Amino acid sequence: LDNIRSMQNVGAIFRNADGSGFEKIYLTGYTPTPPRNEISKTALTSQNTIDWEYYRNPFELIKILKAQSFFIYSVELDKRSIDYKTLFWNTPENICFVLGNEKSWVNRKILDVSDEIVMIPMLGKKESLNVSVAAWIVMYATVHS
Repeated sequence: LDNIRSMQNVGAIFRNADGSGFEKIYLTGYTPTPPRNEISKTALTSQNTIDWEYYRNPFELIKILKAQSFFIYSVELDKRSIDYKTLFWNTPENICFVLGNEKSWVNRKILDVSDEIVMIPMLGKKESLNVSVAAWIVMYATVHS
């Protein structure tokens, strides 16, 4: 999670990770970290059951994860984006999703070093979902692929 502003969204993403069987959450930039009441309110104790680490610099983390053979998939609308439904057929075992700021999205430099950019097609007039909802969709798609 890079530069996520809302503590409630962070808490919801912890809960999503727990519900979908993800092992760990990495928090970067100014994303708030537990323990915080505002995170606990939506995490419902999952912040205590899901491992997490904080890195100020997301590029330091990406370098570490790539050295451990992780694939970096940013969730963003971009000219390189693939439909998230392709995750049902083609998901690597070691995957790290990057979810960005609710207003300014995933940093362009992170997109440039991503192995894939995944999008969730929208049918209405809005171009994006709440970050915690988007997280749940791609996590669930990954687990059930």
